[in-house]
Amino acid sequence: MNNISRQNIYLIVLTLFLLLFVFLFAFKFLIPQGKEYRKLNGELKLEKRKLRQYQDFNDAKLDVLKELQTKNRIIVEAFGNRFNPSKFEKQYKEYFSDLQVSPPVELTGEKEFSVYEVNTTSQINSPKSFYNFLDAINKGDWMISVNFPIKFKRKEQGISSSFTMKVYKINKGLDGNSTKEKGILP
Repeated sequence: MNNISRQNIYLIVLTLFLLLFVFLFAFKFLIPQGKEYRKLNGELKLEKRKLRQYQDFNDAKLDVLKELQTKNRIIVEAFGNRFNPSKFEKQYKEYFSDLQVSPPVELTGEKEFSVYEVNTTSQINSPKSFYNFLDAINKGDWMISVNFPIKFKRKEQGISSSFTMKVYKINKGLDGNSTKEKGILP
């Protein structure tokens, strides 16, 4: 044992302490942190996968929405238009010999829509002109539903008709903001 110098013993002891310190440090701090890192990394990958699925779903629905908005642009715009009885009479006068529209009366409606009821009396030459009028309403400036019953009476110069229409107007825009802010509502 005399062959080993004191300096070598100190180096061996110091090396053993450092080796022990490295192992303790590795098993006490690095390995648990590594396990925690792998666990959190796995959760992150799962969350990223879910986020990607939701984004793909959202993108698909957004594409469908854009397509429907483009395809039904006239209908979407019709919800925002204010009903004007005189403009209505001028626009649809061609389908009737005589057309009178009463002023709109607001019904108690939903939060999203204002619903106005309009009574209409008219004089037509044939039922076909009334059906043409119904087709024209579908492509018109307003969102209108013609309510039943529609009363037809034969007269000497044609057919007298009276019916009630409901005119719908959106109170909120597609983005959820009030259309009053945009100047669409009175």
